[in-house]
This record gives sequence, structure tokens and C-alpha cells, in this order.
Amino acid sequence: MQTTSRNATPAGMRPSRRLPRLSHGWGFRVIAVAFAVSLAFSTMPTPLYALYQRRDGFPTFMITVIFAAYAVGVIASLYFAGHVSDWLGRRRVILAATLAEALAAALFLIWPEVPGLVIARLVCGAGIGALTATATAHLSELRAVSRPDEDGGRAGLVATVVNMGGLGLGPLVGGLFAEYASVPLTTTFEAFLGALLVAALAVSLVPETVERREERPAYRPQRVSLPSGARPVFAGAAIGAFAALAITGLFTALAPTLLAKGLHEPGSLLAGLAVFALLGAAALAQLVFSSLPSRAQLRIGYTLMPVGLAVISVAALLASLPVFLVGALLGGAGVGLGFRASVGTVAALADPDARGEVLAALFLAGYAGLVVPVLTVGLALEWVSSPVAFVGFSAVELVLLAFAARRVLGTR
Repeated sequence: MQTTSRNATPAGMRPSRRLPRLSHGWGFRVIAVAFAVSLAFSTMPTPLYALYQRRDGFPTFMITVIFAAYAVGVIASLYFAGHVSDWLGRRRVILAATLAEALAAALFLIWPEVPGLVIARLVCGAGIGALTATATAHLSELRAVSRPDEDGGRAGLVATVVNMGGLGLGPLVGGLFAEYASVPLTTTFEAFLGALLVAALAVSLVPETVERREERPAYRPQRVSLPSGARPVFAGAAIGAFAALAITGLFTALAPTLLAKGLHEPGSLLAGLAVFALLGAAALAQLVFSSLPSRAQLRIGYTLMPVGLAVISVAALLASLPVFLVGALLGGAGVGLGFRASVGTVAALADPDARGEVLAALFLAGYAGLVVPVLTVGLALEWVSSPVAFVGFSAVELVLLAFAARRVLGTR
């Protein structure tokens, strides 16, 4: 640990006290862990939704509303706060986002009825929206200082794996608590509240990597723009990101329902394992295929996503759990590769001075995939069986992915 030196002060004045700061190397580790804990918390309630539903008797559609509140929070935060760390500082925004996750955990504990769940998920999404881009940038900057000779892409790969890995661990941890804790709707959130508060304390000790400006620029929401001259390719990448996140949203919101009603497997731990399989495969695929160019990753991703959806649809019709899990692994790998390569493709299309604005448009399109399809499927489950709803969802996804592949890969 290194301690910052105190600035010289005029005679008669006391020097200001500052917190000790970690080295940039340890700061990198702290931000990676805090990022993972926050992301894990954001997906942890997946296997607990069924417990709330059994306790309160609300319809399946309400689960999708609760989940959609999270996505709305993410989208709003990305638009209004995703860029403010450029002048407020990375550490300050990450600390505020981590504390927002802690507030969401507290809301789950003190207001466990449906209105409280919706507000808690909205707050959780707002924190994640502010955290994602900021933590990714902070990891890159901390790594550049601590290991200046290392390939710059290494920090980006760590951020990507932490992102998908953290999201995947959340449902697994939630499933374990749901299966083995005596009061899972309390102890799970107490454990995460403690972990998030510890993470926030550690984040406060991390070095800042953005120089404070004498005068802050006037606040404005994140600008959103499309790349001039490459809009057909951008449209394909945006539709592909929408379809990829629709798959993760469907699993994160409705995996317990699909397993219980379609495959007659109601276990909470199994629901957590299914989501972990999908998101874990997404993280692993990004790591394994990281050396391939974006175009090759897109090809593989756009192949694995429809194959995975087809396998899951067959599993839903046959009520086969092993086939369902195989489909989750294949689809998850496709999601990881397709989304990461879409980001790389769009970043390459944009002019350097507008890259952030173009990526903001892509992320907004992608996160819309967490809202519209999930709500639609949740509503459809009020009238049709879960296998029929999932087959219909898969059919629409196949059309979207075919459109995306045609635009991005240039197929005719």
C-alpha cells in the first residue's frame, strides 16, 4: 500500500488529511472485485423470484415487470450518467454506483412487497448503468499505470470476463441461498449488503485516474449518434446486440418459470445453475476466442445463438433437462461472442471523436432487448404454455439474427 504525500500548506494552516491510497496494481484488483460483486448482485434475485411469487401469489407477468424495472434503470443511467466519470472522476462514480447497489439490497430487506421489489430493481439497474462503462475505463487506466508494457487489450479482456462472470455467479449464489438458507429472502440480501459495503470501502482507497478539471463542463446527457456512411452495418450490429441481450434477459427473468412449468423442474438451485451455465459460457467463449478478429467472432456467435435457441426449443417441447442445459451453453457462448464482436465492429465504424456516442447508441439498443422481449414473453405466458412461448420467442430471435448477420457480415 502506498500513502499519498501531503501538499505543502501556508504557515498557520493545518495540512488536510487524506485517506491512504492503494497502489494502482491493487486498485485494479479492487475495482475488478467490486465490479464483479455488483454485477453478481444484479442477477442474484433470479432464483428468488419464484419464492416471492409463491409467497405473494402474483402472476408470472409481474416477474417480468420487476426484471424490466432493472433494465429501465440501466438504460436511463447509461444515458444520463454513463459518461460523467470523464469529469467527476472514476473512483467517485464507482463508489456512488456501489453504494446504489447496497441501497437496492437494503430496499429488498425493508420493503419486500412488489412495489418495493420494483423500486429496488430500478435502483439496482441505475447503479449498474453508471458502473459498467466507468469500471471498464478505470480498469484500463489502472492497468496502464501498473503495467505500462502490457498489451492494452488485456485490461479490456479482464473487464469483459468480469462482466459476464459476475453476472453468471449471481444466480448460482442466489440458488445456493434459496436451496440451503433457512430464510433466503432475508439472508441472501444481508450477505450481499455486507459484501457491497466492504467493496465500497475498498473502492474509496483506489487511486483516481482522471485529472480533476478547474472548471467542470456544463452537464448534458450522453450524446447518441450513428456512424455516418455505415448505418446498414450499425443497424445489423444493433439488432444483433438486441437479440443477444434478449436471450440473457429471458433466462435471467424467466428461467425458474420455464424450468418449473415447461420441464417440471422447480428447484431454485437448478434455476440458478441454468442461468450460470448460459452466462458462464458467454464469459468462457469470450476468453477462448479473444484472439480471433471481430468478424470471425460474429460468425461463430451468430451461428451458436440460433443453434442454442433451437436446442432449447426442442428441450422445451420434449421436457428434457439435459438438452435444455446443452442449449443454454451453446446459446450463452453465442451471446458472449456476438455481443462482444458487435461492440468491436461498431467501435471500428465510428470516428474517434464520436466513438463514445456511437457505442452509447449500440448499448441503448442492446439493453432495450432486456425490456421488450422479456415483457412480451411474460405476457404471453398468461395465455400459452411456456414451451409454446419459448418456441415463439426463438422464431422471432432467428429472424432478428438473420437480419443482423446479413447486414454485418455482408451475406446476401
